[in-house]
Amino acid sequence: MHKHDLCCVGHITLDKVVTPKRTVHMPGGTAFYFSQAIRHFDDIDYFLVTSLAESEMRVVDDLRSKGVDTQVIPSRNSVYFENIYGENQDNRTQRVLAKADPFSIDGFKDVDAKIFLLGALLADDFPLELLEFLSTKGLIAVDSQGYLREVRDQNVYPIDWKNKLETLKHVHILKVNELEMEVLTGSSDIKQAAQQLYDWGVKEVLVTLGSIGSVIYDGKEFYKIPAYKPTEVVDATGCGDTYVTGYLYKRAKGAGIEEAGKFAAAMATIKIEGSGPFCGTKEDVERRINTAENIFPEL
Repeated sequence: MHKHDLCCVGHITLDKVVTPKRTVHMPGGTAFYFSQAIRHFDDIDYFLVTSLAESEMRVVDDLRSKGVDTQVIPSRNSVYFENIYGENQDNRTQRVLAKADPFSIDGFKDVDAKIFLLGALLADDFPLELLEFLSTKGLIAVDSQGYLREVRDQNVYPIDWKNKLETLKHVHILKVNELEMEVLTGSSDIKQAAQQLYDWGVKEVLVTLGSIGSVIYDGKEFYKIPAYKPTEVVDATGCGDTYVTGYLYKRAKGAGIEEAGKFAAAMATIKIEGSGPFCGTKEDVERRINTAENIFPEL
């Protein structure tokens, strides 16, 4: 069985993005933003496993036409998100107008990868037995945001991760933001929270702090990763996914934690300057690292 460098698993969504300036309908979800970003790097073997309704298949057709190797698991519905942003792009209100079927082990018997990114959008996307199964094949990377969201009557409510202790011991790389970190650990102290997540089994804890950078902890060292100042802030949707893309791409290529973190941060900066997914090059990212004003997080 062929082993891919990276495999992203997640639903591609329909997104309605409402900002003070306009309303846009576009595809979304971790699987979409990750795939659209990583396709610009032609030196990595990438595979996407997604699930959506027949009505959204044109999004997959488009990705395939751009060279993204994709396996589709049919679903009765696609996930339909409504994201409403205020003047401050860090604040958003979400509703879910439709949900897709969860993933199951059946779809992954013939899928093998060094790193699996589970792009959870909602708490029940990935049953524990699937995560356990995939962890026998490769390293598991997770963005916590989906595990901390539950839908009730179309409204999205923050929840704690139901079986986090059973799940996190199988997770090698975990990305959280400040709020997610506090929900999970009960601590608002970055060092304390990161150490707690590490103690629960996570080997690389990525804490993103928006416009003030990020911190990565591997059980030995706290790496302070700068934020690179954007020329303008246009659309923050997908920035977290873009950060994870840059980080996993570099780690899969053998880069160290700090180098991967800086690449991830610069990619997210380029993404926030435009609407839709990241569409730059490796050279654009490296140039940003070398030229942009940077802001380091305090610890």
